[in-house]
Amino acid sequence: MKNPLDSAALNAAIENVHRAGMPGLFAEVRNGDQVWRGAAGVADVATGRPVTARMRHRVGSITKTFTAAAVLQQVESGQIGLDTPIGRYLPKLVPGERGDAITVRMLINHTSGLAEYLPYAYPSLKAFPALADTGPQSLDDHRHTRFDPTELIEMGVTAPAAGAPGGTPGVYSNTNYLLLAQLLEQVTGTTAERYITRNVIERAGLRDTELPAGPYVNGPHSQLYEAWFGMIDPPRDYSVYDMSWVGPSASLISTVADLNRFYGMLLAGKIVSPSSLAQIQRTVPVVSQEGKTIDYGLGLHPMESPGQGTFWGHGGTVWGGGTLAMTRADGKRQMAVAVNLQRWNRLDSSGKPQPHPIDDALAALYRVAMYG
Repeated sequence: MKNPLDSAALNAAIENVHRAGMPGLFAEVRNGDQVWRGAAGVADVATGRPVTARMRHRVGSITKTFTAAAVLQQVESGQIGLDTPIGRYLPKLVPGERGDAITVRMLINHTSGLAEYLPYAYPSLKAFPALADTGPQSLDDHRHTRFDPTELIEMGVTAPAAGAPGGTPGVYSNTNYLLLAQLLEQVTGTTAERYITRNVIERAGLRDTELPAGPYVNGPHSQLYEAWFGMIDPPRDYSVYDMSWVGPSASLISTVADLNRFYGMLLAGKIVSPSSLAQIQRTVPVVSQEGKTIDYGLGLHPMESPGQGTFWGHGGTVWGGGTLAMTRADGKRQMAVAVNLQRWNRLDSSGKPQPHPIDDALAALYRVAMYG
């Protein structure tokens, strides 16, 4: 288990991801008191401006861990019941029998059966998950759209159910987390963004992390290049984007250093209590947006390799950006990696994403970062 940081291997692994076709990426890996930070490639393909390891980045669904932690804090204070039906808190948003059947826990671990609203909010994605029948047009159309979260929730609630409440495998759905944000607002009397900022981000001492109000990433950052499975060629920069389409489900801006700090503190029981952490680490099978079945807890999931211990964390994507942050259960080994291109896999004749050299290079970087 004692794998000290191998800087040369990490430098080579991150460079290989860039060589495989990733415009730019950056990372921080920790092993006890040892810290390695690295970056490879460019933040802007037009100017050649390099990426650096301290850049701020849209981290996508890693936001879900922050939102889940905020909800667990309210569970600890008795304001929210983990196994209380959501209909008791938000009867207008989840009415009738489903409101009675879907609990707060089912929202956090994606076993609510509520459908994903995204294909309804983005008309050109309506055919999702049939990728060949989707297109990127509405990504452009909604660059500056200010979505109302209750309207997005309604799209997910009125869409055909993805499964029965509490059934497994669950189906990953952003609708769940927009509901959790409304729940936080209901019980705290302030916006979810404000509550999460004060009680999770500031509590963890994260200086470069925020839930943005506008479409810009403040401070040094990379452009974000979206390829939408080869349908946008060359990939288009979506770094300026109104993030109300995901809100406290996936809008967070952070740094790789802040993410490692946050997950380290979470797993040490410093953001939520040890008993809440035990609840967080109870997993169920959930079908991810990529169609893979993963184990999922309350806002985070494990990654395991034989003999290497269990890592906990989350991944995230937005239009053009991706991030993965993982911390070993004992908190000693940590990795956070950010990339500035998304959906680089072109589709084959059957409409399935084809393997790309980036996939293997990224997997190799994760292995070296986590296991040495």
